[in-house]
Amino acid sequence: MNPGAHSATVVVVHGAWADGSSWSEVIRPLQEHGFKVIAAPIPLTSLSDDVRAVNRVLRRTMGPLVLAAHAYAGAVISACDEPRIKSLVYIAALTPVEGETVADVFYRDTRHPLSPKLAPDADGIIWMPDDGFAAAFAQNASATQIQLLTATQRPIAIPCIQERVPRPAWLQKPAWCLIAEEDRMIPPVTQHFMAERMNARIRAAKVDHTPLVTAPALVVQTILEAAS
Repeated sequence: MNPGAHSATVVVVHGAWADGSSWSEVIRPLQEHGFKVIAAPIPLTSLSDDVRAVNRVLRRTMGPLVLAAHAYAGAVISACDEPRIKSLVYIAALTPVEGETVADVFYRDTRHPLSPKLAPDADGIIWMPDDGFAAAFAQNASATQIQLLTATQRPIAIPCIQERVPRPAWLQKPAWCLIAEEDRMIPPVTQHFMAERMNARIRAAKVDHTPLVTAPALVVQTILEAAS
């Protein structure tokens, strides 16, 4: 099928410690299914900044939209207010309710023992330790994938996780959640709690925190279901 054969545009949004290239293995299959796909870049400087960045991308599109987010970006797409958004897809994602912060849900439950110790540097920026990628971020990834993730990491600023979120779009839009049962960054019990609170369509699988890299076919299936 030719790209653009579907009327909907799929916009994918990377989380913390990643960039748009983390969606590479998902983008091509979606294009082969006929969707236009855009990987929206976010600065990871504050939640508001990131929401504005995605909204700028959405304004450049036409027709219905499907938004898919990984991890931290779940809070970002939830705050986007474009009326053409038809469905929301959350991949091992954080979905605070109005008035909560990303930190509130990220630290809600006991951390996995291999979860990396995260702390801001002197500039208020949080970097992933290099060994955190293989230990927790994507423990099922190949050595080559780990090298790429480490080389392309994008740090996240403290305001991203401390800013209180507005009323989330998933209160009115249909939502799908892929829960990563082997996640060492966001506890699976936290993911289940958020997905059930959202009344989302839930798919759970034994995948790590970054299935868009390590289990892309499953992510593609979830997005196709939401787009249908």
